[in-house]
Amino acid sequence: MLLLTLPSCGQAPRRQGNVPVVASTIGGAAALRDPSSGRLDFAQRVLVDATAQGLVRFDAAGGIEPGLAERWIVIDDGRSYIFRLREAYWSDGSPVSADEVVRSLRRAAAAGSRNALTPYLAVIDQIVEMTPQIIEVRLKRPRPDLLKLFAQPELAVLRASSLSGSGPFRAEATRAGVMLRAIPGPGDDDANATPENSLRLFGERAAVAIARFRAGQSDLILGGSFRDWPITAGVGINPANLHIDPARGLFGLAVVRREGFLADAGNRAAISMAVDRARLTSAVMPDWAPTETLLPAQLDSAVPPALPTWSIMSLDARREAARARVRLWQQMHAGPVTIRIALPSGPGATLVWGHLAEAMLRIGLSPVRVAADAQAELRLIDEVAPYDSGRWYVNTACAACSPEAESLIAAGREAPDLAQRAQRIAEADAELTRDAAFIPLAQPLRWSAVALRLDAWQRNTRAWHPLNHLRNDKE
Repeated sequence: MLLLTLPSCGQAPRRQGNVPVVASTIGGAAALRDPSSGRLDFAQRVLVDATAQGLVRFDAAGGIEPGLAERWIVIDDGRSYIFRLREAYWSDGSPVSADEVVRSLRRAAAAGSRNALTPYLAVIDQIVEMTPQIIEVRLKRPRPDLLKLFAQPELAVLRASSLSGSGPFRAEATRAGVMLRAIPGPGDDDANATPENSLRLFGERAAVAIARFRAGQSDLILGGSFRDWPITAGVGINPANLHIDPARGLFGLAVVRREGFLADAGNRAAISMAVDRARLTSAVMPDWAPTETLLPAQLDSAVPPALPTWSIMSLDARREAARARVRLWQQMHAGPVTIRIALPSGPGATLVWGHLAEAMLRIGLSPVRVAADAQAELRLIDEVAPYDSGRWYVNTACAACSPEAESLIAAGREAPDLAQRAQRIAEADAELTRDAAFIPLAQPLRWSAVALRLDAWQRNTRAWHPLNHLRNDKE
């Protein structure tokens, strides 16, 4: 209803000049939370990234830039990362010490931590303070992608007692969102006095964020996904303000219960064969490309992504083969085959559900849509990869995969060198594809709405846009 109150044509005047940036993050309310206490939602990740930093950070293009570490070196054939810390201060003005950085990172990497990235930090052997300005991260095995993990908000250095960070912004909760004020560097003038260095952040539902932007009351929407993309089609947002990230990750159905019909790999493959991926993705957005492989590219695997054996068949032939498997099962087991699919809410999810349900009905299955957190046989995974390794893909896709796949994934984690790691990743990819433990559909769809004055915003494969990299100039 809020959208219906907005002007029906044209784009509302964008905010101009020397005023604070207003940004909306789609999801829950923007609130600080310790990453080691559990998985952060998108708004929480954005706020943590804005008010705290790790050893390194992502820049506007998704590359690595200094955070608490002003420089670093990698030695011992990639098994040792040595970071020199820059001068930095907590929000109360006290200096950040190497000991505090070490304790924060150890807490995130600890075996009992609920940090979302803890499973990928098992390669860390020790985190030690060498001097008051230098820390070393020692690894059991080489990990060339470690910096991309350290740049994630989940590994931002926070004081556990107060959940305070070292910037680049200081947060102040208000009735109208969270006010973020830039923290000046040593010797700088007080940046808090200038509006262009301030930002008001909202965490809100997609419809509210879109309405705010459409009315010219905000400059930025972050965190858009397939769930809410259809809302943008009919509200008159200028196409120049809408941007799609070339995100890499997983978007597909994970098998979470290998029972009954889904106990057989051929039956699981039958569901994958039945889906018309091109129609499904184009129903949400015409340019959203479908995929049939688990890995988006070779990445650090020894070989290109594994293709399912049925990939050379036409859609009609795939569906006929899938129908035959369902008929055979029903002859052996009386009654319909019900498949519960756990999906999130939102108009985009409803479009995806419609095409999944049609595909299953065509081959004789009885699909049922359930909530994202309900018990199900299949569950949608929609995640952007935190780093560019096939290990993340095979590990994330293995919700309930074969013992062989689990063994290969573990072997990749423990591989003593990069060559053996690449081989185990390739073998795990092939086994997951053969086992049909994951049904790939597309790459994650991530979109933003960006005012033209935010001229430093850039598309990137991380679909991550730091709030301190939105403008090239300070007016």
